[in-house]
Amino acid sequence: MQTPSPDTEFFNHLRDGRLMIQRGVESGRFVYYPRFAEPGTGKPLEWAEVSGFGTVYAATAISRKPPQGPYNVSLVDLDEGVRMMSRVEGLPAEAVTIGMRVKARIVDDGDLPLVVFDPVEAGA
Repeated sequence: MQTPSPDTEFFNHLRDGRLMIQRGVESGRFVYYPRFAEPGTGKPLEWAEVSGFGTVYAATAISRKPPQGPYNVSLVDLDEGVRMMSRVEGLPAEAVTIGMRVKARIVDDGDLPLVVFDPVEAGA
C-alpha cells in the first residue's frame, strides 16, 4: 500500500476537522508546509494537533471590481511557531492589522478544505 503524501495527510486531517501540523519527533520543532522529513536534519516528522491561535505577521487588502469588495491575504504566525498564508475573515479586509490575534477555522466546501482565521477578542 502506498503511503499518502504529506499534503494528502494534511488535507485529510482538515476534512476531519483537525488542524494538524508536523513536528520533529526528536526536536519537537513544528514544521509547515507538510514535508517528508524535518528540514535541515532529514529526521522523521509526526503530526500534532495545534491550538490554531496566532498573530497576524503581515496583511494586505486586494481590490476587486465591483460589486465584489476587497479581500485580504495575511501571513499568520501560529503560537506553535509556524507561519501560514491565509485570510482573516469576519471584518473588512482593510481592518486586518499586524499584531492582531486570530484563531484558525477550517472551511470545507467540498473541494479542498482551507484554513482561514477569525479575529480573537481581547482577553480571549
